[in-house]
Amino acid sequence: MVAGKLYIVPTPVGNLEDMTFRAVNVLKSVGLILCEDTRTSSVLLKHYDIHCRLESHHKYNEHKTVELVKERILDGLDVALVSDAGTPGISDPGFLLARTCAAEGIEVQTLPGPTACIPAIVSSGLPCDRFCFEGFLPQKKGRQSRLQELASEHRTLILYESPYRLAKTLQQLSEAFGPDRECSVAREISKLHEEHRRGTLSQLAAWYSEHDPKGEIVLVVAGAPELKKAKKDYRSEEETEE
Repeated sequence: MVAGKLYIVPTPVGNLEDMTFRAVNVLKSVGLILCEDTRTSSVLLKHYDIHCRLESHHKYNEHKTVELVKERILDGLDVALVSDAGTPGISDPGFLLARTCAAEGIEVQTLPGPTACIPAIVSSGLPCDRFCFEGFLPQKKGRQSRLQELASEHRTLILYESPYRLAKTLQQLSEAFGPDRECSVAREISKLHEEHRRGTLSQLAAWYSEHDPKGEIVLVVAGAPELKKAKKDYRSEEETEE
């Protein structure tokens, strides 16, 4: 029997029109769609007239269901994995299933598509030729040590954060990185009330301590400035003496 395939399909982070033609066609063709929340994914499927069986696959059950899903694919079933928003595996369930299928020799096809981090860094005005994606910082254990490690990172940093912790995180970043480090806060990307607020860490920490944000948050923080190396003097000692 020929094994099926695993398709990892990005879904819109905001505007439903951000789906690609290929993503819609794949979701219409597979035998099963795995999703974080069937209620959320049902809205997307209804919008595109997709009629396919949905099953839950999220961080609370993926360790129990991954082997069963693998066996169903080996039996010939094509399966698509989606998250509530964005690309599965990027701060969302997906890594475990992709790794399990890849180790088994199952073909894993990941479609290009929506993710919140790329629009956030491109719109920030900060360098985007080299960047470091950190996702969510540790909430408690290891948080301060991680901040200290990142303080010397020269690449632009991308962080995800909850609106409820945003002001506190900006203050902690200001203390660890210095108050004058440039930053951009992207909120509700691709949605009706999309907003990009730019400034220093101290300025944004002050702003959001007085203005409660709503929605999905992406922080883009400038990297640490690189120390300029002293120019080497290639003249020989004889030339110097002359």
